[in-house]
Amino acid sequence: MSFFISSAMAQTAEGAGAPPAGFDAMSLIFLVGFVVIFYLMIWRPQAKRAKEHKNLLNSLSTGDEVVTNGGILGKVKKVTDEFIVLEVSEGQELKFQKGAVVAALPKGTLKAI
Repeated sequence: MSFFISSAMAQTAEGAGAPPAGFDAMSLIFLVGFVVIFYLMIWRPQAKRAKEHKNLLNSLSTGDEVVTNGGILGKVKKVTDEFIVLEVSEGQELKFQKGAVVAALPKGTLKAI
């Protein structure tokens, strides 16, 4: 029955002081490379988009033409800290959270549609 159990081989004393077999300078270079790629491809563009969106929301004023994340086009009638009121057609006003605004449109876009 001993052929089912393999014999354990002990490590020799001369290899006891060596660093682990998987760690070397190349591993450190790959780790740093992954961090740099993560920063350049994911973190930095996302932070840039968030900054642009924040600037857009802070620059909203009465009379701006905007599009919401639901695809609703409207003209800004009133701006508060958290909400904006959009006029989507003559006499029809809707209240949205500021964060729902995705983009500002050039002046005259609503009349052209």
